[in-house]
Amino acid sequence: MSEAPVPAPAQARPGGLSARSKARKRALDILFESELRGRDPLETLAERAAEADPPLRDYTRTLVEGVVDHHDAIDARISAALAKGWTLPRTPRVDRSALRIAVLEIDHLEVPDAVAVSEAVRLVADLSTDDSPSFVGGVLGAVVDTKAEPSPEPSSE
Repeated sequence: MSEAPVPAPAQARPGGLSARSKARKRALDILFESELRGRDPLETLAERAAEADPPLRDYTRTLVEGVVDHHDAIDARISAALAKGWTLPRTPRVDRSALRIAVLEIDHLEVPDAVAVSEAVRLVADLSTDDSPSFVGGVLGAVVDTKAEPSPEPSSE
């Protein structure tokens, strides 16, 4: 009697992770390392780029540089979305880095909100605590709910 094939894990994708998913993971690694060591993320990015084989993806650079450029606005958005009694420093580093990347994508890059949220949730599911996916999903849900609507085009009347 032959055994039934074992199904692939629910998070597995045909052919592995997409290029953007890999870039997000690498950006998270750089942001996490920088915070852990108390270093400028751009310095860590430059070091990792010099050592990288294969080279770092352009999107990894875009994410790290964007988080640095918009750091205060991103952290303010996350802090405003946290439940009462929670602070950004209390949030695990991995979760904080994933939140920063997702908020950058939601507010400053042309990434669909649902993609930014699901990618952040996937990252923390793989790398952080058991509670992190629901925590990150909830925070990002609040961020998306409070996203500024684009201003309407002025009428030409």
